[in-house]
Amino acid sequence: MKNFKLLILTSAFFAFMVSAKPIAESAELVAPLLVGQTVPAVDTVTLAGEKVSLQKVLNNKPTVLFFYRGGWCPFCNVQMGQLQEIEKDLVDLGYQLIGVSTDSPADLQKSMTKEELSYLLLSDFDSQMSQAFGLAFFTSQKVTDRYLAKMDLQNPLQKNAAGDERLVLPAPAVYVIDNEGLVHFQYVNPNYKVRLDPQLLLMAAKLAK
Repeated sequence: MKNFKLLILTSAFFAFMVSAKPIAESAELVAPLLVGQTVPAVDTVTLAGEKVSLQKVLNNKPTVLFFYRGGWCPFCNVQMGQLQEIEKDLVDLGYQLIGVSTDSPADLQKSMTKEELSYLLLSDFDSQMSQAFGLAFFTSQKVTDRYLAKMDLQNPLQKNAAGDERLVLPAPAVYVIDNEGLVHFQYVNPNYKVRLDPQLLLMAAKLAK
């Protein structure tokens, strides 16, 4: 019994450490969740504004999960459209397609309508989910000021190691996850202008089956 309790405490501590990854000082320094690792226990927010666990959303289903910056990003909009085009192929393979960004639920609704999306979007307004996946990073002061002014973003600012309040964004990423939450494929690029080709994603999804 003592060993069993120790196992539970160790597992709980490990889960906490996974979900408590620090926010990187730049996109180049992110330490993303890797192939062979399990999706962390973390909460997210639905289109309806309901806070739920990611595990509940995944619902033990094979999933293609992608992180994008927001509906205000033209590169993200192109990617969302490309993924919409292959969603049926992913569904036929047994996957569900889910997108995550720092947009609020209201802004997610706008993206759903504008891009005519049929897959699920989740709000990571406070960056807790992207942080748990090791994707969150502080933008520079210049980028923070420019984005807040130009896009009128309402995202909460967070303090970096120097105590400066900065905008936090995720490095764009794509994960192929099985029904047990295990990562079989991941693509992360600190250059937000470069996204995974949808046909390569389809190939990765097929190989992961």
